[in-house]
Amino acid sequence: MASSLKSFWFFIFCVITSIQWREIPHIVDARRAHLIEDDGPRRTHRPAECQFGKQLKELGSSWFPDLGPPFGVMYCFRCECVAVQKKRRIVAKVECRSMKYDCPKVTCDDPVILPGKCCKTCPGDNTSIIQDVPPPTTANEDERNIKEFGTLLTARTSQILKREEMKSMYSINNPQNIVATGRFSLHKKNLYYSFYVSEKATRPRAIQFMDATGNILEEHNLTIPANEHFSIYQNTTGKLCGVWRRVPRDYRKLLKDDQIIVAILWGDKYQAELALAGRIEKYPALQTEILSSLLEPAPGTSPEQMAGAGGTAIVSAVGGTASSVHITLVVNGVFNPDEILDVPLNIRLEAHDKKQIILEDIQKVKKPAHAVNVIEISSPVSTSDLRMLARGKLFVTVESRRNPESLRLQGQVVSRVSCEIFQTVISSHNPDSQQRTNGLAWIYLNRDGGLVYNLEVNDLNYDANPLVALVDDSGKRRLELEDLTPTLNKVTNIASGTIDRLGPRVLEPLYSGDLSVNILSIPDTTIARGRLVSRPVADARDSPAPILFKKIDDFSPPNVAGMAWVAVDSACELHYDLMLTGLHSYRQLELYLEEKAIEAPGATVTRTFLEEFNGNYLEGFSLEIPEWQLAKLETSVCYLEVFSKEFLRPLLRAKLKSVKVPIRCSPNDSDNELPIIASTMNDVGHPAYHALDTKCYSSGQFYEEGEQWQDKQRACTMCSCVNRRVKCEAIKCPPLRCKQDDVRERKGECCPFCMDSKTFEEVSHLKVDRGCQLGSQFYQAGYSWHPYLPPSGFDTCAICTCDPVSLKITCPKVQCPSLQCSEKDAYRPDKKSCCKKCPEIRVETYRDKTHPDLLKDQGFTPNKTASTQEIMANGGCIHSTTVYENGQEWHPIISSYGEHKCVDCRCKDGSIQCSKKRCTRSVCNNRILGRNKNKDKNNIDECCSTQCHRFRNHNHNARRMRRERIREHHHQHAKS
Repeated sequence: MASSLKSFWFFIFCVITSIQWREIPHIVDARRAHLIEDDGPRRTHRPAECQFGKQLKELGSSWFPDLGPPFGVMYCFRCECVAVQKKRRIVAKVECRSMKYDCPKVTCDDPVILPGKCCKTCPGDNTSIIQDVPPPTTANEDERNIKEFGTLLTARTSQILKREEMKSMYSINNPQNIVATGRFSLHKKNLYYSFYVSEKATRPRAIQFMDATGNILEEHNLTIPANEHFSIYQNTTGKLCGVWRRVPRDYRKLLKDDQIIVAILWGDKYQAELALAGRIEKYPALQTEILSSLLEPAPGTSPEQMAGAGGTAIVSAVGGTASSVHITLVVNGVFNPDEILDVPLNIRLEAHDKKQIILEDIQKVKKPAHAVNVIEISSPVSTSDLRMLARGKLFVTVESRRNPESLRLQGQVVSRVSCEIFQTVISSHNPDSQQRTNGLAWIYLNRDGGLVYNLEVNDLNYDANPLVALVDDSGKRRLELEDLTPTLNKVTNIASGTIDRLGPRVLEPLYSGDLSVNILSIPDTTIARGRLVSRPVADARDSPAPILFKKIDDFSPPNVAGMAWVAVDSACELHYDLMLTGLHSYRQLELYLEEKAIEAPGATVTRTFLEEFNGNYLEGFSLEIPEWQLAKLETSVCYLEVFSKEFLRPLLRAKLKSVKVPIRCSPNDSDNELPIIASTMNDVGHPAYHALDTKCYSSGQFYEEGEQWQDKQRACTMCSCVNRRVKCEAIKCPPLRCKQDDVRERKGECCPFCMDSKTFEEVSHLKVDRGCQLGSQFYQAGYSWHPYLPPSGFDTCAICTCDPVSLKITCPKVQCPSLQCSEKDAYRPDKKSCCKKCPEIRVETYRDKTHPDLLKDQGFTPNKTASTQEIMANGGCIHSTTVYENGQEWHPIISSYGEHKCVDCRCKDGSIQCSKKRCTRSVCNNRILGRNKNKDKNNIDECCSTQCHRFRNHNHNARRMRRERIREHHHQHAKS
């Protein structure tokens, strides 16, 4: 029994997981499909990670599958994310297997299954079970050592691409001698990469990461579609930026062993123009790098001798009284072919425009290598030299001492290669402060060494003449470095600009984390401040600008503030990066995404949970947002909300600016399938913004179903929301039942009302409006009105009054006169009439409608002079509003049909009897054979047509069955 039960659960698991894995590629393909294949970016390959349901699993990881309710965690199955090689690409695949056959045999008679285990064990047996999954290694364990890496990419470093199996895929023909250099930073399993490429090169189409054998581990597409915007940061700095997220543990080990190769590809999908590759290696000088240089063959050198040559410089500097500079050079191609040992090289740091040499040295390379040679030099320099260095005025030159004119590399010293911004949240650091000013700032260095700054403030009192400045916090006394106040716009609360003449006094505190943005008042009192911290640029932080979190109410402390970056990548993943201040790190918080079609009171809000976190920093992504919701990030009104689980209320909210969504992430309507949208019209031509919404939109506001309000655009008009449509009706004034002298009118009221002079004078002298509140409507004292009851409208049968003294609302009904007839016979003249009326009784003029050939029950002679009382006394009948005499016959009249001639009604001794005409067989036969000679045969034919038709069909079926029985009888007789 147990074995069959396990087999059953294994079957269920296989079915469910096969459905999940079968659907996942289709979902991914659908999200990444192009409307027009040629216009969109090329579809990227599957990443080296596994997706199990909504979870991403690292390559090489193992886990027990959690199928959710009602199955839960399947402890008898073990899933692994394994690497699968497809040609030269390494992709990931989920493999699951049953573990029940690997369980050891038990030695006791009463084994048990412990919670969270699959195999049975004996009581008291604490030995480890074979199905235990090893705990995952944390990111901190992988990042204890060096996490900064660099590379040089030239034709000489691309020897791996010359292998026979790769020649058809890559072209290393480099007539322009394009050179590139890269920097890599490993942070929380993510590998951030940055590149400087020769200015004469176009933007590459892709970046590939390979192992030492040439297998492609990861590939990132760099092409920008024509309908999408290019990164502002990358365009300003001239860098290539990106990130390889969730690098598997095995690949991180290869990275630390210098076994990862990066390749940059130009051209298109069908024609490879150029590919450069280089090994990613550790360089200790990267820990202190503040400036970089890309070294290329200098003008006037020999193109043949310098073919494939290039280099990079890692520059570090120290200011103060003992200023110095340290340069690490990574070069190739500056050696003569016969130079194999102790080759001298000239190295200079010089200013071309002033023809000034800052540093000059001769270094010997013990054994020149074909691809990479590392040289280090250090020298003291002056403060003015450091200033020129920081402002991009200096060049690094490396040349052959024996043949300097033909073998020379040269490059300008610019801001370091790493793609990074420096950001901060500005707020008061005193939790007891009553200052409500907050804001955000982010800055970065352009390629020429200029400082690009952006700042946004909120709730700043400009009457206090505030000062916004960059301040050095490294010393005991804060030192003001740059004044940003002149560029602060008091209307938009934004300051932005570029500081061109930058020196080491700004760079040193910037890279050491001691540079702050301070908002001060006069005299020198800090209102709010924030210290700038470095963040790598990729995904969310590569978007045009961050958003500022603002407090929702006074519940949050005054110094609580935050900022966020939001972006959607080419894989249709939503990335977000939050930085908060003023909250304790142990607070449990939740992040939500809110969306509504329009910024209007009462609009329907779609709320999506993104992530739970604690602390003041969060970087994450979401795979679960569908395409239709991603598209609304660009067109709808969206907010990010930070929610406190401790206090069960929101703390901060930030309004998203329009988020650019790649066209491949838009809902795919290429099959001419229209989305299901109900095109209803609300208000005066306003479209319904939500197809499935139950609200109505009117005058810039949403209203719930059944809600009523007074129209803001049309005076004296009441509106209501009925079945998602706005229904409006002019206000109906109740009749006045007072003397003309007591009729009053008040400004803003639609209807006059009754109030005696004394009371009106007392009410008018009050400064505060007195009145009654009914729902969302306010009525002044003494006012009368008909209640508005949607969907019927105004109830004119009731008059509500706000008592001027007690301010109580009374709504008495209209008093109706007593009826002179029975309640059953009374009627309403129309559907909105307040009172019923008795019918006006009229005598029906006798019309003999019976057939002359039919005998009547008794002789009847109409009495045309009899009154209604006499007719009823003689056995007459009354039906509806008509009086019939005793013995009178008639055809009833039906409102939706008219006179029903096939039904006869007769008054007999005060009671009415009605019967339907019956058609005999002889009548039907005469009608079919045309024998009916009666002069009134039309009436009979009209009434009997249906019955005779049914009779004819019955006879036809009877004759057919009789023939079949005779035929069957003959057939049986023939057999016998």
